[in-house]
Amino acid sequence: MTVKQLSVFVENRPGRLSEITGVLGAAGINIRAISIADTKDFGIMRIIVSNTESAEKVLKEHGCIVTKSNVIAVVIDDEPCGMAKVMETLYKDNISVEYMYAAFLNTSENTACLILRVDSNEKAVTALTEKNFKLLSESEMKNI
Repeated sequence: MTVKQLSVFVENRPGRLSEITGVLGAAGINIRAISIADTKDFGIMRIIVSNTESAEKVLKEHGCIVTKSNVIAVVIDDEPCGMAKVMETLYKDNISVEYMYAAFLNTSENTACLILRVDSNEKAVTALTEKNFKLLSESEMKNI
């Protein structure tokens, strides 16, 4: 079970993030998770949104370079070793994590959500579900 993530090339200049997030907001698209990695001249904004296809279309219409990929959204206990348990599960199955970021905390259930890009989604989904980790579907991510 994977979710769609958009990666957006962002020039590193004042106002560019305001423009991009404003375009998404004006189109009625909610950002569910976000990560930004930057260098001196540009950055990559990785987002999970309420409507991937519409977001991709509107961003491209506004001159953005956008790619789509599949990532895993896994729920962890918001406590010491919560993330370590996921990392240990992946390590034991020789699955490499390319990058990850946190999506949100659920204080009422004392959980958090990690977004993972791994070298094999299929192997990671199998390993995590066998260890009873809850993976979120794309529709669940849209509604949280």
